[in-house]
Amino acid sequence: MFKRPGDVARLGLLASAAIVLFVFEALAPRPLPWMKLGLGNLPVLLSLLSFGSGPALAVSSIKLVVGGLLSGGFAGPAFVIGGGAGLVSWLVMALIKRYTGRLFSVVGLSIWGALAHQLCQLLLAYAYIGQSGLFSLLPLSLISALLSGGLIGLLAWWTLHQLQKIGWLNRT
Repeated sequence: MFKRPGDVARLGLLASAAIVLFVFEALAPRPLPWMKLGLGNLPVLLSLLSFGSGPALAVSSIKLVVGGLLSGGFAGPAFVIGGGAGLVSWLVMALIKRYTGRLFSVVGLSIWGALAHQLCQLLLAYAYIGQSGLFSLLPLSLISALLSGGLIGLLAWWTLHQLQKIGWLNRT
């Protein structure tokens, strides 16, 4: 898991970046209430690719709990729906990375995570309010996932290359 001195500190910096990006994005205007780019997922993806699934789960969990506390939404319906979807997104990306090796690029992995997040969010929202009309949002949610997952994946790819140039991260 941790191969070099300083890896724990690097992971802590990624967790801090995830919190900052999560809170920053919570303040930004959104086209629809649930729709956002998912900038806080960038450090989670970087952690998954650099340190593995366990550390990425830690970064994701810290982001969700601390970000929820700082944004004032901790334990509310939006937190439960978004947090549950975030954990499912992590799980899907971790499983795909583990069982498909390098079949998917960083962008592909990010898109899978975004698709899982959007689908889980709809399912959890349905479980909360019981209105099947929510599923009419499925096409828009999937398009949103493709766009946001693709953009975050490209940003992760670029960031990984920059961090590797300076020797900051090892890719697993």
